Amino acid sequence: MWTGSLLSSFPKGSPMADLSSRNPDWWRQAVIYQVYPRSFADTDGDGLGDLKGIAQRLNHLAALGVDALWLSPFYPSELADGGYDVADHRDVDPRLGTLDDFDALVAEAHRLGLKVVVDVVPNHTSHLHPWFQEALRAAPGSPARDRYVFRPGRGAHGELPPTDWQSVFGGSAWRRTADGEWYLHLFAPEQPDLNWDNEEVRADFRTTLRFWSDRGVDGFRVDVAHGLAKDLTEPLRDVGGIGATGEDALPRVPAGSHPYWDRDEVHEIYRDWRKIFDAYTPPRTAVAEAWVPGARRALYARPDELGQAFNFEYLEAGWDAGELRQVITDSLATARAAGASATWVLSNHDVVRHASRLMLPPGTDPGAWLLSGGTAPAVDQQAGLRRARAATLLMLALPGSAYLYQGEELGLPEVADLPTEVLQDPIWEQTGHVRKGRDGCRVPLPWTTTGPSYGFGPGGAWLPQPPSFASYAVEAQDGAEGSALELYRTALRLRRKLLDGERLTWTPDAPAGVLDFTRSAAWRCVTNLTGAPVPLPAGETLLTSTPLSGTGTLPPDTTVWLA
Repeated sequence: MWTGSLLSSFPKGSPMADLSSRNPDWWRQAVIYQVYPRSFADTDGDGLGDLKGIAQRLNHLAALGVDALWLSPFYPSELADGGYDVADHRDVDPRLGTLDDFDALVAEAHRLGLKVVVDVVPNHTSHLHPWFQEALRAAPGSPARDRYVFRPGRGAHGELPPTDWQSVFGGSAWRRTADGEWYLHLFAPEQPDLNWDNEEVRADFRTTLRFWSDRGVDGFRVDVAHGLAKDLTEPLRDVGGIGATGEDALPRVPAGSHPYWDRDEVHEIYRDWRKIFDAYTPPRTAVAEAWVPGARRALYARPDELGQAFNFEYLEAGWDAGELRQVITDSLATARAAGASATWVLSNHDVVRHASRLMLPPGTDPGAWLLSGGTAPAVDQQAGLRRARAATLLMLALPGSAYLYQGEELGLPEVADLPTEVLQDPIWEQTGHVRKGRDGCRVPLPWTTTGPSYGFGPGGAWLPQPPSFASYAVEAQDGAEGSALELYRTALRLRRKLLDGERLTWTPDAPAGVLDFTRSAAWRCVTNLTGAPVPLPAGETLLTSTPLSGTGTLPPDTTVWLA
């Protein structure tokens, strides 16, 4: 890793941005750190991370300088889909702890000045949820089955699925039960979809939102926010020519008309939720995971709905100045029109880590790359880390909220060569071993340079960590000048001092392949996405992602913040 001076000085007299709970708009420019609980820290040696482990490591987040942590699901689960198959939306998986442990975690986070956002999973439950078990025992047409989407099959004997709808994970979205009816699962068969036309379902989730809000939760991340409303008018219609896989068809169908994605009716649900959020002081925040085109995504972020929505166009953009500038411009305009603030994210628990992904040649299928074990093409990890550092400083300079994924502050690459026999993601089996899945970005974190799990816990880890993780460990980077960890710490401290409104102004006549903009009179961000040095603009250098050469130029794949 590069060593060198990161910070010359902070601007004198700059006010610290108010991101505290005193400010109900704290979330508009916050930095939120995603914790994947089973891979963060383990205290009992069973190989799974737990709530006590998170609580014990909160000092890491406080020292990093983030404003909030987002907890991916920690609920009782069979782990058919990494915890997103929820058997009880108002409890803690006993392997991860108890409600008392959760309360202690929230209290410790608040003591350290960190807010807590939790995942809610409203589209489906686990097949082990008491409701679904009751539905399996009940007769067709019963109230118990009406909480879900059960239908008779097609064909002479009901042997065919009711429609051609496809699971996101591969294969039909319908599974037949012992009595011959079929139930809908847009994800794994162990994740039956709820029927949001059913008032009992709606009432139960109101209870869930209040349950966690009453326990001090500051906000919610809404999983599959665009999937709750379905067109259940009989007869159910096929997706057919618009693409049976679903989400890829959204840009090609009239807005709001897809049978099960992004239907107009879903917004009524979130307007109802907003009344609950606003009943608390300060109001609870929310952000939508909605894989829909930008203009449609903005609807979820309206002030009377969830307030924010993840910006996946930015995550999916290539390392190209023209493409990134267009995505940034469009995203800011879309958020502004909705009365929301923009969101930015480079990695999460569902995608290849950006230290690896940004090095893949344009047009590379990340799934095929994973299937090759990361060898076709081979990725230069040091070059990937360099590009990831530049991308991070660019992201942190943008107006709006930044969402960080655990381990990116260490520069972790994707673990692309996991042996197939250790894979846990249902995508591997449901695609007939064609797609390897998301395990490579979920490998448990390294905290120390030695030990059976590099400090993750007293035993092993539920997914194997490569030997290279020793050099990425927190212990190896803490206090090491020029490390990825110290870059993040410095950038987040400086960002909070520099925040001044949500304005961005592009610098005219920037060189080709360079992104250049100002946030205020005292803050300018310049990123060189070309393969050659470019002239370094005049100004005081506040922070660079890699060292400057002293020749008055900005190296390739480098971001600089200037005053």
